[in-house]
Amino acid sequence: MTESWRHLPAPARPIAAAATAAVDAVRAGDAAELDDATDRLAGLDPAQTGLILGTVVRLLLEDGHPDGLTADDVRAALASCVRSWPAADPQVVLWLLAGALGVLDEDGAPAPKPDALARQSAVLIADLLSGRPAAPWLTAALAEIERTQLND
Repeated sequence: MTESWRHLPAPARPIAAAATAAVDAVRAGDAAELDDATDRLAGLDPAQTGLILGTVVRLLLEDGHPDGLTADDVRAALASCVRSWPAADPQVVLWLLAGALGVLDEDGAPAPKPDALARQSAVLIADLLSGRPAAPWLTAALAEIERTQLND
């Protein structure tokens, strides 16, 4: 079933569609579909894509740890993702976790390439979703981004 994203702002629709397709491809083990979806994600505005997917990751982490997130929780999230998904790249997944939590050292190593970020975001989100649908989390992320932008 293809999700309708008409309720989202126009710039967010292709990101939501490609992210959902990528997560579904990870879950199905469909390498060709994952390649297609991550190519689409990587071709979109990296700032918008990173903000949306990073917010999804942060919301999922917060949901799984309502009493607060510890370094051990982050390590466990990384280990779960790498153990569960053969396509997981530990260094990129760690970079994504750090970015989602706002603890990236901007002066450190350069960011991974957009295609690696897109693929590993899908892998990480698939793991954090634990079988739940992606659509509500994408919608919640966009609502939070909108709220934040309106209040700034």
